[in-house]
Amino acid sequence: MSILLYVEHDGQTVNEATLKAATAASQLAAFNGQEVHALVAGNNCNTVAEQAAKIDGVAKVILVDDAAYAHPLAENLTALINPMMGNYSALIAAATTSAKNFLPCVAALQDVMQISDIIEVKSANAFARPIYAGNAIQTLETSDKVLVITVRTTAFATAELTGSAEITEAAAAGNTGKTEFVKAELSKSERPELASAKIVISGGRGMGSGENFALIEKVADKLGAAIGASRAAVDAGYVPNDYQVGQTGKVVAPDLYIAVGISGAIQHLAGMKDSKVIVAINKDEDAPIFQVADFGLVADLFEALPELEAALD
Repeated sequence: MSILLYVEHDGQTVNEATLKAATAASQLAAFNGQEVHALVAGNNCNTVAEQAAKIDGVAKVILVDDAAYAHPLAENLTALINPMMGNYSALIAAATTSAKNFLPCVAALQDVMQISDIIEVKSANAFARPIYAGNAIQTLETSDKVLVITVRTTAFATAELTGSAEITEAAAAGNTGKTEFVKAELSKSERPELASAKIVISGGRGMGSGENFALIEKVADKLGAAIGASRAAVDAGYVPNDYQVGQTGKVVAPDLYIAVGISGAIQHLAGMKDSKVIVAINKDEDAPIFQVADFGLVADLFEALPELEAALD
């Protein structure tokens, strides 16, 4: 028995989230004395398989190249992966939108519980995961014979690309015909992608309006940073939903996180408190964000941001 790692990709390159999930898979494999096999399902994705073969800890890459997997539809991926689980003790993937879409289906068909958002592999069947919006860490021990696991990628290091696994091809399960890909409407930006950015600057309700986010944009441009927002700012219509950082948004852990006009509600902290350095700017000295900040500035953001921008020159 081995461990199956689902490889998420864009048709050309492996998603960095998968490289972090690979680290978790390798740790689990070390406890079990097993191998890690990487599954690459896609259409015309040989280059992805070649890159996946270089992931440290991966012993074999299984390539399934078929038009049915040109887009990660949950029904098609479930039909492909579920029969494969007879040869694997665990299925692991990064806790991304795609994986969260089909892993529960596999878990249900295997009649096991899904173990979600793990932040540590403690043993062959025990894992740590955050609960209560990250205010407590649960150690979960399972007796299931087959494990279905999603990985909170901010908790694991990125696997190196220095391996040389063999690549084998497997037959497709085909298109189930239950769903059809129509189109994807993706926001485009020259800034780094929020979930993987090294620097993130986020604005909250204190920004006052969407127009005032221009102050954040100027600082972000000079830092090469991604822009985020609290749920309050998103709900107020200041910025689009894909900016949201928090329990119901994106979980980030950049080298530097700058929170501007964000009070620090528990739901927001759950999405960014693993950042290496946290800087908070807020005129309320009692704002909860200061409890987790490494550096705090009690100031009016409409004065502080222009000063910060000028200092960056």
